[in-house]
Amino acid sequence: MKKLRAFVLCLLVLALLAGGLWFGNNVLQTEEFTFRSSDLPAGFDGWRVMVLADLHGKSFGSQQEKLLAAVKNEAPEAIFLIGDLVDERTEDAEGYCAQLGATLSALAPTYYVTGNHEWARHDAPAIKKTLQEAGVTVLSNEFLPIGRGDDTVILAGIDDPNGYADQKTPEQLASELYAACGDPFWLLLAHRNDHFAAQYSLLGADLTISGHGHGGCIRLPFTDGLLGTQRNLFPSHTAGFYEDNGCTLFVTRGLGNVGITFRVFNRPQIAVITVEKEG
Repeated sequence: MKKLRAFVLCLLVLALLAGGLWFGNNVLQTEEFTFRSSDLPAGFDGWRVMVLADLHGKSFGSQQEKLLAAVKNEAPEAIFLIGDLVDERTEDAEGYCAQLGATLSALAPTYYVTGNHEWARHDAPAIKKTLQEAGVTVLSNEFLPIGRGDDTVILAGIDDPNGYADQKTPEQLASELYAACGDPFWLLLAHRNDHFAAQYSLLGADLTISGHGHGGCIRLPFTDGLLGTQRNLFPSHTAGFYEDNGCTLFVTRGLGNVGITFRVFNRPQIAVITVEKEG
């Protein structure tokens, strides 16, 4: 009888663990953040943008219905797709991107930069074209003005370093931006969180937005995650805001997983940033 009780208890514990693991990898979490800057043009005070990254071909309900419902509920004024929408395991990647791109861009202006996995598939140009045809603005080492009220900010986006060897560098893009726009308030979309401290923070963007870190996969207390994308333990810059060289980075924990990896205490994240004028 004792053995039977112990066996049943083990089954219950395993069921709870499995349920918790499923919940932590499949139930979306929408989180609100605020970025304040005294340099923000007054017309952009209260601007709400949504950050989505690292889907890796994952679906949240049939035709992404759960993800799209969550996006619609937040009514963002812009949506930023920060790379790794698909990876090498994704079947019909172009169909996946076409459906997601069309539905998101119907809800709000949507902007996309590549991640490392689109390039690892060797079909990043086709994915860009598919997203463009679906109504998404693809930023391939480019910048453009965005207006709100009587004011303008500059939005720039860079291709992942996995891209073509002769692609424009982030430094070249920043130089062109300053030459064309003077000293504007500008945001940079760049997939790689781990390039910020040593490189992207030196470009001068008021806010850089990245993914790639997956929240460190397993988020233990008092850490910034357990596992980095380079298989390093206790990585940094994996979730939320960071400051380096006088510039600010925001990193989303992302939505999907790579291969057999999984999330613990790190639910798939929809990040909503409200930009406010300080002072």
